[in-house]
Amino acid sequence: MKLATWNVNSLTVRLPQVLEWLQSQEANGPIDVLALQELKMSDDKFPADAFTQIGYHAQWFGQKTYNGVALISRTQGAAVVKNIPDFQDDMSRVIAATYGDVRVIGAYFPNGQAPDSDKFAYKMRWLDALREWVKAEMTQHPQLVLMGDYNITFDDLDVWDPVALAGTIHCTPQERAQLQALVDLGLHDSFRLFAQTEKSFSWWDYRDFGFRRNRGLRIDHILISQALKEKASACVIDKLPRKNERPSDHTPVVLSLA
Repeated sequence: MKLATWNVNSLTVRLPQVLEWLQSQEANGPIDVLALQELKMSDDKFPADAFTQIGYHAQWFGQKTYNGVALISRTQGAAVVKNIPDFQDDMSRVIAATYGDVRVIGAYFPNGQAPDSDKFAYKMRWLDALREWVKAEMTQHPQLVLMGDYNITFDDLDVWDPVALAGTIHCTPQERAQLQALVDLGLHDSFRLFAQTEKSFSWWDYRDFGFRRNRGLRIDHILISQALKEKASACVIDKLPRKNERPSDHTPVVLSLA
C-alpha cells in the first residue's frame, strides 16, 4: 500500500499536475490513497470525473477560495467523516475514511499566522480537538494514518535556517509541543523512520528563489500508528512536482507499506 499527501494550493490550477503525477507513479506501484489539501473550490466544482477517468475514487470536502481537503483512492473509502466531530468549525480542514483495515485521516492544519494572534489561538484549540478525536479513533482503528499539511516543524532539522526562524510561526515551542502530543498518542513520524538527507523539506516559499536555494521547511507529515510502523518500508519527499511550471509551493510526501 502506498499513501501520499500533497497540499496542491488550488486544485483548479494544479489538477493536470495531480493527474499526471498519479499516473506517473503507476510504474513503481500506484498510489492507493492521496490526501490533498487547499483545494480552494466549493464542493460542486470538484472534478470527480477527472479522477474517475484514471481509475480513482474521490471523497472531498470543499470550501470556496480557502481550505478544502480530499482523499483520492484506488478503492472506495468507507465511514467518511468531515471535520473534527464535536468541534465547531466553518473551515473545511479534515476528511477521514477507511480503506480495508486502514483508517486514513487527511488534514489541513491551521497556519496560525503569528504567535499571540487570534488565528494562533484557533490553531491551538483546533489541535487540542484533533488530538482528542485521533485518540478515540486509534482505539477503534489500530492501523491509522494521520497525514497532511501540518504547518508545524518537528525541530531544527525541518528548518532551512533554525536560528533566524526560531520562535516564528511553524517553529514555536507551543506548536511543536502540540505535534509531540500527537506522537505521544502512539504515532510515529514515518519520514524519520528511515535515513534521510540533510535539509529535506516539503515546502518552499515562492519568493526569493526559495526552492532553487533550498530554503524550505518540512511541514507535510505522515504519522502512523505502531501497527503500521511495523509495515513501513520507505518514506520519501518527491521534489519533482515542485519543478513544474506554476507548481504548488508544497510537494508530495509518499509512504510505502509492505
